[in-house]
Amino acid sequence: MSLGYAEKLSYKEDVGTVGMSEHFDPPNVLQEKIEELAMMIKKSKHLVVFTGAGISTSCGIPDFRGPKGVWTLQREGKGVPEATLPYHRAVPSLTHMALVELEKAGILKFVISQNVDSLHLRSGIPREKLSELHGNSFRELCPSCGVEYLRDFEVETIGMKETSRRCSDEKCGAKLKDTVLDWEDALPPKEMNPAEKHCRMADVVLCLGTSLQITPACNLPLKSLRGGGRIVIVNLQQTPKDKKASLVIHGFVDQVIAGVMHFLNLHIPPYVRIDLVQISLSQIPRRNKYIKWSLRISSTHGQKAPLPFLKSVEVSFPERPDLKTAILHKQPFHLKRETVRTRPFILVLTLNFGDGCGSPCTRIEFPVDFEGSTDNFDHGKDAVSQKLRDIAIQELYCGQYAAIERKTMLTPRSEVTTVYALATNVVRYNCILAAPKAFESFPRCDGNGVKRHNEGMNVMEASPKRPKGF
Repeated sequence: MSLGYAEKLSYKEDVGTVGMSEHFDPPNVLQEKIEELAMMIKKSKHLVVFTGAGISTSCGIPDFRGPKGVWTLQREGKGVPEATLPYHRAVPSLTHMALVELEKAGILKFVISQNVDSLHLRSGIPREKLSELHGNSFRELCPSCGVEYLRDFEVETIGMKETSRRCSDEKCGAKLKDTVLDWEDALPPKEMNPAEKHCRMADVVLCLGTSLQITPACNLPLKSLRGGGRIVIVNLQQTPKDKKASLVIHGFVDQVIAGVMHFLNLHIPPYVRIDLVQISLSQIPRRNKYIKWSLRISSTHGQKAPLPFLKSVEVSFPERPDLKTAILHKQPFHLKRETVRTRPFILVLTLNFGDGCGSPCTRIEFPVDFEGSTDNFDHGKDAVSQKLRDIAIQELYCGQYAAIERKTMLTPRSEVTTVYALATNVVRYNCILAAPKAFESFPRCDGNGVKRHNEGMNVMEASPKRPKGF
């Protein structure tokens, strides 16, 4: 899948130095530098991390200036490179999850990112402790009331243009805008101001996987120097800021961070992806014994919004052989039927997941009784999602589901809508400390179950079992 963000950017002749050669510290030097970095982090009072595309390459997302980067290949006339997974299904790297643990431990105070892939937010970094300088391909903003909307699909525009959706606040309703900057767009103060503030406060600014070429973002780490702070750069290529750094490490980011976490005796938490789906069952009142009903499986972001993680939906009626099974391939997933009003039945939905999910499907079953009453409830999105995460981690597989809320509308037709949370991926990270050559031959399984070579980590995808709800 091509990187839509790179294709949408306006043309720019000069994108800086590209195709830079990669450098690797000798194994013994690398280990010494990892331990030195770990001690700096352990002693730090205000650690700030500054990230670039290099922390997402192990997630299957190409960088920009490396030998096979976006800008490098474009300059060679080869176009935008292909990602190994759909952009919306990219799984946070070992480094992303290590930063989450450092933040929870109170060591990491703030993250500044030049990336638009949303992986920091997906990993669990709190929004208030993150500046996304160049925006987020999965985030929309209401220019009127300032509300942010994080999507599970890539927003269709860049350059802070109007999208096809509106603010859901009844008092507002303004047209939303994307948050991704084009080349000539200025960095938004909402992101830039806290980034500058924390860099001035930092005693250590750790730069991970960035060429430090794009201004003004690349100058942010230098603001720590005035207050006596130190800069550490972990990157495979040389950067213009290397001379300003107290420590420069030429190695794979995941390998370096895995070593740091091992030295600090900190574990790297598993990653569990939670997606939401909305299931609506409506009926049209009729005077005879039959009733016409309609089933719709849609996004919680709106009926016209895509459900990118779903490939198809199978609707079956195991207790009613007279009702034919339906397979829905096209979004929006919609089924219309007519049945006897007084005869209840069990409806089973098999949600078939797309590429990048950790299990092939999940099955949701619920009784349908048009003569009975339906209770409304709201169990809370955060509480339900956390319980799903805990179960997925404990059982080491995904596919679990749980209902978050149910609402009933009586006019103009009777409609019951239930929102479900689904665990669609679970990934466990194992730190392996070894020389670079050993890492090159050590396979990993990505979120799609495909074994790939990786720099310094083994991501183990749990074997899928029969999914279930609670």
